[in-house]
Amino acid sequence: QVQLVESGGGLVQAGGSLRLSCAASRRTFSNYGMGWFRQVPGKEREFVAAISWSGGSTLYADSVKGRFTISRDNAKNTVYLQMNSLKPEDTAVYYCARDNLVRRTVQPGTNPRIYDYWGQGTQVTVSS
Repeated sequence: QVQLVESGGGLVQAGGSLRLSCAASRRTFSNYGMGWFRQVPGKEREFVAAISWSGGSTLYADSVKGRFTISRDNAKNTVYLQMNSLKPEDTAVYYCARDNLVRRTVQPGTNPRIYDYWGQGTQVTVSS
């Protein structure tokens, strides 16, 4: 069983920054792409960013491109989401998730069905 634990969420003013972390429980973390999603109550889960197992391929939602950066440290079994220039519309619960395919050539993509393990989420609130 794989456990993913997010941390780093909180309350920040618009224009501020946060860095989210997602720690994986297993050493096989390095063989899988990872993704970040977010969800607001009453809305569907929304893709934010994804990274391949090697870190060489990334993908971002248009709404966060140029402001957010996804990265990973395979030695620490951790994936990060650096969020800069935050806006009130970035307010959501943020989830990390693991690709369901080992060593996919590129990042896993935007479809949440591609991901098989999910963290419990961390709340990000951006005040105006």
